[in-house]
Amino acid sequence: MGNRVRALILENAPTVKFFAPDVAYADAYHYLPALLTKRGLPADTVLETLEALETLVHSIDANLYGGLKNRALQRIAARDADDWPVLACALMLDCPIWTEDADFFGTGVATWTSDRITLYFSEIEGIG
Repeated sequence: MGNRVRALILENAPTVKFFAPDVAYADAYHYLPALLTKRGLPADTVLETLEALETLVHSIDANLYGGLKNRALQRIAARDADDWPVLACALMLDCPIWTEDADFFGTGVATWTSDRITLYFSEIEGIG
C-alpha cells in the first residue's frame, strides 16, 4: 500500500467504513517481514503501520464470509481463485472493491481504482 492509499483511508475514515478479509492481514503479517528484509527495509516500521491500519480497515472473520466461498469462486476462479475472500466479503457487505487488480473486473461487483475512489467517497457522503 502506497502513501496515497494510506492518506485516502485516513482522510475518509471518519465517514467511510473500510473492510478486508482476515486472510489479507494474515498474509501481510506472514509475508511482509521477509520481503522487507530482502529489500533492506525496516520491517518493524511497516508492521507498526499495518497494526495501525487494522483500526481503520476492519478485519472480517472467515466464519462470516466463508459461506459465500462457492459463489465467489464461480465468479473469480478462472482469474485468481486466491482472491475469493475479498470478493466474498464484497458480496456479503454489498459493497464495491477498491483495487488495482483487474482480476475483480467483471465479477459482478463494482470496482474502484485509486485514481477514481474519491468519486465513490463523495457519492456515499452525499447519501448519508
